[in-house]
Amino acid sequence: MARVIFYSKPGCKGGTRQKVLLTAAGHEVVAYDLLTEPWTVERLRSFFGDRPVSDWFNPSSPKIKSGEIVPQNLDEQTALFLMLRDPLLIRRPLIQVGDRREVGFDVETLDAWIGLKPVDESFRTMAENLMSQDLQGCAHGHGHSDAHHHDHQGNCNHHSQQEHHRQGCNH
Repeated sequence: MARVIFYSKPGCKGGTRQKVLLTAAGHEVVAYDLLTEPWTVERLRSFFGDRPVSDWFNPSSPKIKSGEIVPQNLDEQTALFLMLRDPLLIRRPLIQVGDRREVGFDVETLDAWIGLKPVDESFRTMAENLMSQDLQGCAHGHGHSDAHHHDHQGNCNHHSQQEHHRQGCNH
Protein backbone atom coordinates (compact mmCIF):
# COMPACT_ATOMS: atom_id res chain seq x y z
CA MET A 1 0.00 0.00 0.00
CA ALA A 2 1.25 3.46 -0.89
CA ARG A 3 1.32 6.87 0.75
CA VAL A 4 -0.43 9.05 -1.84
CA ILE A 5 0.13 12.81 -1.76
CA PHE A 6 -3.04 14.19 -3.33
CA TYR A 7 -3.49 17.82 -4.40
CA SER A 8 -7.06 18.77 -5.26
CA LYS A 9 -9.67 21.45 -4.77
CA PRO A 10 -11.38 21.12 -1.38
CA GLY A 11 -15.05 20.24 -1.68
CA CYS A 12 -14.71 18.89 -5.22
CA LYS A 13 -16.95 15.83 -5.49
CA GLY A 14 -14.69 14.25 -8.10
CA GLY A 15 -11.68 14.60 -5.80
CA THR A 16 -13.65 13.08 -2.96
CA ARG A 17 -14.58 10.04 -5.07
CA GLN A 18 -10.97 9.66 -6.18
CA LYS A 19 -9.72 9.71 -2.57
CA VAL A 20 -12.37 7.15 -1.54
CA LEU A 21 -11.21 4.81 -4.29
CA LEU A 22 -7.56 5.17 -3.23
CA THR A 23 -8.46 4.59 0.43
CA ALA A 24 -10.57 1.52 -0.42
CA ALA A 25 -7.49 0.13 -2.18
CA GLY A 26 -5.60 0.41 1.10
CA HIS A 27 -3.60 3.51 0.31
CA GLU A 28 -2.91 6.29 2.79
CA VAL A 29 -4.15 9.52 1.19
CA VAL A 30 -2.54 12.74 2.36
CA ALA A 31 -4.67 15.53 0.89
CA TYR A 32 -3.54 19.09 0.24
CA ASP A 33 -5.36 22.12 -1.13
CA LEU A 34 -4.10 22.63 -4.68
CA LEU A 35 -5.37 26.22 -4.67
CA THR A 36 -3.40 27.40 -1.61
CA GLU A 37 -0.27 25.27 -2.00
CA PRO A 38 2.85 27.46 -2.36
CA TRP A 39 3.86 26.19 -5.81
CA THR A 40 7.13 26.92 -7.55
CA VAL A 41 7.64 26.64 -11.29
CA GLU A 42 9.95 23.64 -10.90
CA ARG A 43 7.73 21.75 -8.48
CA LEU A 44 4.54 22.28 -10.45
CA ARG A 45 6.30 21.37 -13.73
CA SER A 46 7.42 18.04 -12.22
CA PHE A 47 3.83 16.71 -12.25
CA PHE A 48 3.36 17.09 -16.02
CA GLY A 49 6.17 14.86 -17.33
CA ASP A 50 6.24 14.69 -21.12
CA ARG A 51 2.55 15.53 -21.58
CA PRO A 52 1.73 18.33 -24.03
CA VAL A 53 1.14 21.72 -22.40
CA SER A 54 -2.57 21.58 -23.29
CA ASP A 55 -2.91 18.46 -21.08
CA TRP A 56 -1.70 20.40 -18.04
CA PHE A 57 -4.86 22.50 -17.93
CA ASN A 58 -8.25 21.97 -16.33
CA PRO A 59 -10.56 22.25 -19.36
CA SER A 60 -13.38 23.39 -17.06
CA SER A 61 -11.50 26.39 -15.74
CA PRO A 62 -13.61 29.51 -16.34
CA LYS A 63 -10.76 31.26 -18.20
CA ILE A 64 -10.34 28.30 -20.54
CA LYS A 65 -14.07 27.78 -21.12
CA SER A 66 -14.47 31.48 -21.94
CA GLY A 67 -11.59 31.36 -24.44
CA GLU A 68 -9.57 33.92 -22.47
CA ILE A 69 -6.78 31.30 -22.25
CA VAL A 70 -6.13 28.81 -25.06
CA PRO A 71 -3.73 26.15 -23.73
CA GLN A 72 -2.79 24.94 -27.22
CA ASN A 73 -1.28 28.37 -27.93
CA LEU A 74 0.97 28.48 -24.86
CA ASP A 75 4.60 27.55 -24.29
CA GLU A 76 5.69 25.83 -21.06
CA GLN A 77 6.92 28.94 -19.26
CA THR A 78 3.80 30.98 -20.03
CA ALA A 79 1.55 28.08 -19.00
CA LEU A 80 3.36 27.66 -15.67
CA PHE A 81 3.30 31.41 -14.99
CA LEU A 82 -0.47 31.51 -15.60
CA MET A 83 -1.04 28.46 -13.38
CA LEU A 84 0.95 29.96 -10.52
CA ARG A 85 -1.21 33.09 -10.74
CA ASP A 86 -4.47 31.14 -11.08
CA PRO A 87 -4.34 27.56 -9.71
CA LEU A 88 -7.88 26.88 -11.01
CA LEU A 89 -6.16 26.43 -14.37
CA ILE A 90 -4.29 23.33 -13.16
CA ARG A 91 -5.73 19.93 -14.09
CA ARG A 92 -6.57 17.99 -10.95
CA PRO A 93 -5.61 16.04 -9.05
CA LEU A 94 -1.85 16.21 -8.82
CA ILE A 95 -0.63 12.93 -7.34
CA GLN A 96 2.72 11.92 -5.90
CA VAL A 97 3.82 8.52 -4.64
CA GLY A 98 7.50 8.36 -3.75
CA ASP A 99 9.43 10.22 -6.44
CA ARG A 100 6.82 9.72 -9.18
CA ARG A 101 4.33 12.48 -9.96
CA GLU A 102 1.27 12.47 -12.21
CA VAL A 103 -1.55 14.82 -13.22
CA GLY A 104 -5.18 13.71 -13.51
CA PHE A 105 -6.89 10.56 -12.31
CA ASP A 106 -6.50 7.96 -15.03
CA VAL A 107 -7.79 4.70 -13.55
CA GLU A 108 -5.67 2.44 -15.79
CA THR A 109 -2.46 4.37 -15.08
CA LEU A 110 -3.08 4.45 -11.34
CA ASP A 111 -4.10 0.79 -11.18
CA ALA A 112 -0.90 -0.27 -12.99
CA TRP A 113 1.21 2.10 -10.86
CA ILE A 114 -0.07 1.61 -7.28
CA GLY A 115 -3.15 -0.61 -7.61
CA LEU A 116 -6.80 0.32 -7.23
CA LYS A 117 -8.29 -3.02 -6.29
CA PRO A 118 -10.17 -2.88 -2.98
CA VAL A 119 -8.41 -4.50 -0.03
CA ASP A 120 -11.65 -5.64 1.58
CA GLU A 121 -14.59 -7.44 -0.05
CA SER A 122 -16.98 -4.97 1.57
CA PHE A 123 -15.47 -2.22 -0.63
CA ARG A 124 -15.55 -4.22 -3.87
CA THR A 125 -18.97 -3.08 -5.17
CA MET A 126 -18.33 0.55 -4.27
CA ALA A 127 -14.88 0.47 -5.90
CA GLU A 128 -16.19 -1.21 -9.06
CA ASN A 129 -18.94 1.39 -9.28
CA LEU A 130 -16.45 4.24 -8.90
CA MET A 131 -14.02 2.77 -11.42
CA SER A 132 -16.81 2.44 -14.00
CA GLN A 133 -17.39 6.21 -13.79
CA ASP A 134 -15.42 8.99 -15.47
CA LEU A 135 -13.11 9.88 -12.60
CA GLN A 136 -11.34 12.48 -14.73
CA GLY A 137 -14.54 14.47 -14.99
CA CYS A 138 -17.04 16.32 -12.92
CA ALA A 139 -18.73 14.32 -10.18
CA HIS A 140 -22.32 15.51 -10.28
CA GLY A 141 -25.09 13.02 -9.82
CA HIS A 142 -27.75 12.35 -12.40
CA GLY A 143 -30.76 14.52 -13.02
CA HIS A 144 -29.15 17.88 -13.66
CA SER A 145 -31.02 19.85 -16.24
CA ASP A 146 -29.71 23.41 -16.03
CA ALA A 147 -27.23 24.78 -18.54
CA HIS A 148 -23.61 23.90 -17.89
CA HIS A 149 -21.39 26.66 -16.53
CA HIS A 150 -18.84 27.45 -13.87
CA ASP A 151 -19.02 30.34 -11.47
CA HIS A 152 -16.17 32.83 -11.00
CA GLN A 153 -14.44 30.49 -8.53
CA GLY A 154 -14.39 27.56 -10.93
CA ASN A 155 -17.21 25.60 -9.32
CA CYS A 156 -19.06 23.42 -11.78
CA ASN A 157 -22.76 24.15 -11.62
CA HIS A 158 -25.60 21.80 -12.59
CA HIS A 159 -25.85 20.73 -16.20
CA SER A 160 -27.34 18.02 -18.37
CA GLN A 161 -25.58 14.65 -18.50
CA GLN A 162 -25.07 15.02 -22.27
CA GLU A 163 -23.41 18.40 -21.79
CA HIS A 164 -21.49 16.99 -18.81
CA HIS A 165 -19.79 14.32 -20.90
CA ARG A 166 -19.29 16.50 -23.99
CA GLN A 167 -17.60 19.29 -22.03
CA GLY A 168 -15.51 16.91 -19.89
CA CYS A 169 -16.14 18.89 -16.73
CA ASN A 170 -13.00 18.25 -14.70
CA HIS A 171 -12.83 19.68 -11.23
